[in-house]
Amino acid sequence: MRKLGVGGWVGFLIMLVISLLAFYPFYSMIMMSTYNSNELYTGIKLYPGNYLAENFKTLFSIDFLGYYKNSLIVAISTTVLGVLVSAAAGFAFGKYEFRFKNILFVSVLVTMMIPMQFGIVAFVLEMRWLGWLDTLLPLIIPPAANALGVFWMTQFARSTIPTEVLESARIDGCGETGIFFKIVIPFLRPAFVTLGLLFFLWSWNNFFVPLIVLSSDSLYTIPLGIRGLAGQFRADNAAQILGLTVGTIPVLIFFGFFSKNLMEGLASSAVKG
Repeated sequence: MRKLGVGGWVGFLIMLVISLLAFYPFYSMIMMSTYNSNELYTGIKLYPGNYLAENFKTLFSIDFLGYYKNSLIVAISTTVLGVLVSAAAGFAFGKYEFRFKNILFVSVLVTMMIPMQFGIVAFVLEMRWLGWLDTLLPLIIPPAANALGVFWMTQFARSTIPTEVLESARIDGCGETGIFFKIVIPFLRPAFVTLGLLFFLWSWNNFFVPLIVLSSDSLYTIPLGIRGLAGQFRADNAAQILGLTVGTIPVLIFFGFFSKNLMEGLASSAVKG
């Protein structure tokens, strides 16, 4: 086993300190969720309290499991659909030649500079015209058309997919749909995982759009549902923190399973970009 020199130990200690600083907010959130709301402001919580069971009772006094289910439906659907749409558009921009290609690509990129809030009135009117208000569809279908996702996949498709492989597949009689699913998707796997995690995070943490388009309590997602723990005169902050703690579990699981692919995708995009 290779021994660390002085520089190696210094680097190790620096990374250890940075890791502890990054982990502390999560640890603090877990500890705070075990206390009464009145005890949260009496000092830093380094040890668990004895109010966790009561906080769980408060948390499940609302339809938390229903909100959890809605968030999972929205996040998973948006992730799958968004990654596929981004990959298809990125493949088209990266490997095909057609009229107005550059103009269309620039138009897609321009939308990244327009804040969502600027078009919220038109968005709500469009959703009402489609009959999608107070459904989960506005949280799934529109976010799938994501300019960053299209740009990300375009860069990967241009530099990762050999044109010779595509031409060979066409000569062998493979259609464009078969090429996309059998050849393109395997080449873009690192980008799929990275972009998928981003889509999942964006959808899971989305508060503004659900607040605008949802009015039925049964359709609320976790961010909106946790808000229900804040009454007119008192907010149960400890129960809300517990809800946020439980709400981070899918994100941690996703990252734990795909962290290697995520790092590979980020490193690849940095080199290829």
